[in-house]
Amino acid sequence: MKKFVFTMVIGATALTVGPAMSADQADQIMRGQYQAVLGDCAGCHNQPGGKPLAGGLPLETPFGTLVAPNITPDRTTGIGNWTETDFHNAMKTGIGHNGVRLYPAMPYPAYTRMNDRDISDLWAYLTTVEPVSNKVEANRLPFPLNIRLAMLGWNALNFTEEAFKPDPAKSAEWNRGAYIVQGPGHCGTCHTPKSFLGADKDSGFLQGASLQGWFAPDITGNAQSGLGKWSEGDLVRYLKTGVNAHSIASGPMAEAVENSTSKMTDPDLKAVAVYLKSLSPDPGNTQPAKPDEARMATGEAIYRDNCSACHGGDGDGAGELFPALAGNSIVAQGNTETLARVVLAGSQAVHTTHAPTTPAMPSLAWRLKDQEIADVLTYVRGSWGNNAPAVSSGDVAAVRKQLLP
Repeated sequence: MKKFVFTMVIGATALTVGPAMSADQADQIMRGQYQAVLGDCAGCHNQPGGKPLAGGLPLETPFGTLVAPNITPDRTTGIGNWTETDFHNAMKTGIGHNGVRLYPAMPYPAYTRMNDRDISDLWAYLTTVEPVSNKVEANRLPFPLNIRLAMLGWNALNFTEEAFKPDPAKSAEWNRGAYIVQGPGHCGTCHTPKSFLGADKDSGFLQGASLQGWFAPDITGNAQSGLGKWSEGDLVRYLKTGVNAHSIASGPMAEAVENSTSKMTDPDLKAVAVYLKSLSPDPGNTQPAKPDEARMATGEAIYRDNCSACHGGDGDGAGELFPALAGNSIVAQGNTETLARVVLAGSQAVHTTHAPTTPAMPSLAWRLKDQEIADVLTYVRGSWGNNAPAVSSGDVAAVRKQLLP
């Protein structure tokens, strides 16, 4: 049978793979490459400066460090000795080759909802990538957490193997969005609060959670802290470009936009937006915060001197270059970790094909003390209809300590 090599283009990425044995196999590999995009495999398994999917990127968890493994088809250091059944079991049950139990940093609690065809397609694609010899010590957790057998108990308490179940009362578009968010996109892995065991709190689905020094925000329909003020178009643009009039992607979300959502198809982005916009918001505390007048005055003076040139005297920003702070859901989050981090460390927008400009915010850690940052954030969170609680200097100090080398 004649072999051939083919090139596929997903988003702005051209990838040559082969040889393939048939057009059907070529189609399957192309579908599998797109599954890798949906699942953001590169986000964990690509180390800066390393070969694609060769692993080595440290993942800081509340329990210690895990390192993303090599998932190229290298037979010694990757998954070249795995079978498709091994891979299917890892995705659906968290049990990999030779019965090794995985930690949920590999989000099998979400991937379990993927259908068999999508998992088979992903496997077909992974068998075609360049094999890379890169030995990775994935498990660097302290004793006794480094004993993988403990995951037997964790799974019994926190994990149920289940396929995605479409809602017949909803549209095909809504169900596609739900499938992506709950399954391959594993949005809840970052955006859903966790129990003390590190499991998702289903009652707080997508209502925000701390992640590696950032706060992954509420992405439900909450009008104050969630996406209630965003249109479907706003959300599609943010996922496609990393920026809209409300926000600029930073931290782990910038990586997710660069490697995953910016390369998704427009229909899939629209489906995700339809689903997320349908989620019932948590009403939360609807009473406006009562800011301290003295702190508000101090914070306003700091804002005028340090922030207003870009974000405007009234917090209205400058389009997609500098986001508006007035009515900003990121500003109004219950957790202020991301706000303090951005002020202390600065931030730069992600580069995407459709938004190549990468505006940046400079670090103000050298210029402002913890109390000053707390005061200016208190002012921003208490102005222009944000109605969010005050920020303490202790909260800022904790973030500053995390950023120290």
